[in-house]
Amino acid sequence: MVSLSVLDLVMIGQGKSFADAVDESRQLARHVENYGFRRYWVAEHHDMPGIGSAATSLIISEIASVTSSIRVGSGGIMLPNHSPLVVAEQFGTLDSLYPGRIDLGVGRAPGSGGPTVQALRRGAPERSFGQDVVEVMDYLADNGNQRVRAIPGRHEVPVWILGSSLFGAELAATMGLPYAFASHFAPRYLHQAIAHYRKHFRPSKYLGSPYVMVGVNVFAADTNEEAEYLASSHRQWMLDLHVGRTGLLPKPSEGFVDGLSQQEREVLDHVMACTVAGDKAKVGAWIRDVVAQTGADELMIDSRIYDPALRIRSHQYAAESVADL
Repeated sequence: MVSLSVLDLVMIGQGKSFADAVDESRQLARHVENYGFRRYWVAEHHDMPGIGSAATSLIISEIASVTSSIRVGSGGIMLPNHSPLVVAEQFGTLDSLYPGRIDLGVGRAPGSGGPTVQALRRGAPERSFGQDVVEVMDYLADNGNQRVRAIPGRHEVPVWILGSSLFGAELAATMGLPYAFASHFAPRYLHQAIAHYRKHFRPSKYLGSPYVMVGVNVFAADTNEEAEYLASSHRQWMLDLHVGRTGLLPKPSEGFVDGLSQQEREVLDHVMACTVAGDKAKVGAWIRDVVAQTGADELMIDSRIYDPALRIRSHQYAAESVADL
């Protein structure tokens, strides 16, 4: 059995406002909860005009407030940007507000470029990511291992290690934590990393056996042609990012891929290798193949579709395409 979940960057579309983007996220969260999705995660990014999830814990709280059962969390909090104490206090507070529904996924990437990193960290010395993870978990456990206490005290918030290389796989395996691989935008080491994680996993009080989440891009529609059209917004945004342009989520464009140069196609083929765009039958077959190849316990869908109603429909079709799983 495989679970489906959602990754949301609260994308701001061309001609739309930040408030529009947040409202679209609320709508999607309510709908995917009804379709049986397991989690709804929000990703931390900074200094990117098209991404509205910079204040990640606030967006998580808003999503949790308009849903009732789906787990809500971070995919992820970029831990080097923050004090472990503050992260523990924010997520302990979220767990108090929405008991048993909060996840804390953490990563070590900055979530932005050099000047933004400097603005976030204000010259703070580099810290060990692994040690930061330990500190956050100490604070959440309220176990006395740190000199101060996190308020509001002890909380059992599941901590996930996010990554796109062997580093995260090794850390998650050593600590006995669940592992989420960012193959939706950095698929190169997917199979190598999850194999390493499973081989070296050490059972812990948090997790008895390996648990793998794989990031994918899914665009489902009534026809393959319509799905390709909807996916063009996401593809254009990703291509712009990789050539140094950041902006709002574009409206979809007919024949977008056909108009690209060979070099541009190669960029997209690399960064979006874990992508399917098609009707229900095509999407369902592709998801089954990914699960068969990776043994994933869970797939997290990133689907940046401009029209909120069609984004909702895409997630519904994805769920329906593998309802038997």
